[in-house]
Amino acid sequence: MVSKSNLSQEAIHLENRYGAHNYHPLPVVLTKGKGVYVWDVEGRRYFDFLSAYSAVNQGHCHPKIIEALTNQAATLTLTSRAFYNDNLGQYEKFVSEFFGFDKVLPMNTGAEAVETAIKLCRKWGYEKKGIATDQAVIVTCKENFHGRTTTIVSFSNDSDAYNHFGPFTPGFLTIPYNDTEALEKALEDPNVVGFLVEPIQGEAGVKVPAEGFLTRAAEICKHNNVLFMADEVQTGIARTGKRLAVDHENVKPDILILGKALSGGVYPVSAVLANDHIMMVMQPGQHGSTFGGNPLACKVAVAALEVVRDENLAENAEKMGQRFRDEMQTLQTETHLIQQIRGKGLLNAMVINDTPDSNTAWNICVQLKENGLLAKPTHGNIIRFAPPLVINEEQLTEGVNIIRKTISEYQAK
Repeated sequence: MVSKSNLSQEAIHLENRYGAHNYHPLPVVLTKGKGVYVWDVEGRRYFDFLSAYSAVNQGHCHPKIIEALTNQAATLTLTSRAFYNDNLGQYEKFVSEFFGFDKVLPMNTGAEAVETAIKLCRKWGYEKKGIATDQAVIVTCKENFHGRTTTIVSFSNDSDAYNHFGPFTPGFLTIPYNDTEALEKALEDPNVVGFLVEPIQGEAGVKVPAEGFLTRAAEICKHNNVLFMADEVQTGIARTGKRLAVDHENVKPDILILGKALSGGVYPVSAVLANDHIMMVMQPGQHGSTFGGNPLACKVAVAALEVVRDENLAENAEKMGQRFRDEMQTLQTETHLIQQIRGKGLLNAMVINDTPDSNTAWNICVQLKENGLLAKPTHGNIIRFAPPLVINEEQLTEGVNIIRKTISEYQAK
């Protein structure tokens, strides 16, 4: 029997021994979560300032979502799409109206939803825009993160994502992020059918584009009969202080991609939404998923979205996010360790004043863990802070104090 003091080491050993080494986790082994908190196997409590990469916007184990899950799990979990079920239509109506689209195509993971959007956009290009067969081009942005499938990494410029995974899928053109002139030039190609973009680049270190970028990009797409595709897998569902990040500029994408917090982190649920003139190019047998649209996913997703709406999580994210950035910008003036604070809502990043190949951000995150707060570096020298959107002022203050204490301790070394 493993002693309590060795539970973490044993769990880490088992993962290293029997699991693929495709992640580099912080050395903490979690066993329980509630609201903004998680607990490790030794019983120590932490603030979760990562929220499973914004999947747990509604907080860990939200009772309404868990109730929906358990009730449906005891009744019917999966039928496949070979038959109708009594939950799918209700979910499709709810989510379509919630985000203002005619139809939804349900999937499971964020990467699946992106792949679905790519297929949908290409098919629209051939059947509606009249592009010659196999000539469709989709424009993407540098430093993007849309997933890790073979097709998606074909348009990544992250060497970890694409090295030794080729040959790659053709049909993509990559331009600089936040560059409408480059987009205009790219769309001079009549074979371009879509522009796939994250309203805020989360994995790249919470890169927020200039105000007006999304508006202008959508205008350029419309002028050139190109579909504007917003990947809101991470930025959607109230994370940035609006229901969707594109809502900050009142932009309506032609194709909307959702995942992560669509289920509150309880069950894999993703979705692609579009209006009829786009969605109806997809016919039976041309795309699908055994688990996509299953009764369990439908009940969970409706409950998760109702929580976002009923608990005013977008408004709370806006308020708490502004306070967090104010506190961090004050901290920045007190230390040479912080180069920049940036973000929107409760999706924020601290750029550490060191090179991307340094260990400084990692070491700070390890020290944050020791002080009771969990966050994770991205791109070497950037720490992302994204707590659950249910966080209140008292909890935010405590989290800020932990960050302040950690930076002070690290600087004193």
